[in-house]
Amino acid sequence: MKKKTPERDLSKRPTGFVFTKHTPKEQSPFDRLFEIFQELITHTSGDFDEAIDWLRQLDEEYELTTEDYTIDDFIEDLKAKGYIREEIRPDGSGSGDGKGSLKMSEKLERTLRKRALEQIFGKLKRNAGGNHKTKYTGRGDEQCGEYRNYQFGDALERISMTESLKNAQINHGVGDFHLTENDLVVEETMFKAQMSTVLMIDISHSMILYGEDRITPAKKVAMALSELITTRYPKDTLDILVFGNDAWPINIKDLPYLNVGPYHTNTVAGLQLAMDMLRRKRNTNKQIFMITDGKPSCMQLPDGRYYKNSAGLDPHIVSKCYTMARQARKLHIPITTFMIASDPYLQQFVDHFTEANQGKAFYTGLKGLGEMIFTDYENNRRKRLR
Repeated sequence: MKKKTPERDLSKRPTGFVFTKHTPKEQSPFDRLFEIFQELITHTSGDFDEAIDWLRQLDEEYELTTEDYTIDDFIEDLKAKGYIREEIRPDGSGSGDGKGSLKMSEKLERTLRKRALEQIFGKLKRNAGGNHKTKYTGRGDEQCGEYRNYQFGDALERISMTESLKNAQINHGVGDFHLTENDLVVEETMFKAQMSTVLMIDISHSMILYGEDRITPAKKVAMALSELITTRYPKDTLDILVFGNDAWPINIKDLPYLNVGPYHTNTVAGLQLAMDMLRRKRNTNKQIFMITDGKPSCMQLPDGRYYKNSAGLDPHIVSKCYTMARQARKLHIPITTFMIASDPYLQQFVDHFTEANQGKAFYTGLKGLGEMIFTDYENNRRKRLR
């Protein structure tokens, strides 16, 4: 005879939190050094030799390696895992086996973009759907959890059987159950919007002045945004341009190598190029994100000469910026400015610029820049911009 198991008294079951000792995740010597190396090579704009020099200095100070695993072993592992490659020089100079110099591989470039995404936006899951929701409902693409009565022409797969059967039971009772057209309900759907974005990055000399590295956070934001769009929203487009004395587009793979130059700030050229890029896009939803820390101080005259003035806000340059903002507004292209500066007169310029475009402006330091851009990007994709 099977022994009956006594029932447990659930009321006496212990409740609350159980605290245990934290056990840190074990990392291999390579993984520990690789975390530091990725940060260093981002700061050095892809200069492998300089990043390794910094890593050796940190090793001397903090004893990152052991006799069993040295920096040289780490370099060999980087080669073996495909993170770096040797570039042969015609004169035979370089650091790798006396034949060439060591450079980042495409694998390391992708790894840096993924790392930037995790650092700034958190570990977002890949979504093959890849499109933005809008505020408009109807016969769209994605279910939104709301219901409406069935209408002639609605696809049969849109009918919610659970809700329809519930309505039939309420309307006709269980004893005399039958389902009519009036009982049918359809789950509402939302249209998905595709977005074309141009990200403008200021690479004027002020981005590294006053002892503050502003270009590295901007570079990380660009890498994270590009990784987000290509993985989560593959139907969207992202173009990246940099502006100093002039403006020119760069590829996503060039982002880790981005550096500042001895440039003024030609905001007008950046806006002109951004609008030219967006004119060629078929998407209805278009936007410009501009990351800058300084005032516009340069523009190109009709005869090709450059007009520069770093002393305050030049009325001629500022007026041209306002004109470009109004042109973008006529094209239904909102401009969101992320201003990494706290000078009151610069904030006043951005206020007037934003008013001319009817866009948005964020006055932010380096901390939180990525989260702000991500939030604004997500919000814009949930609505039609024209």
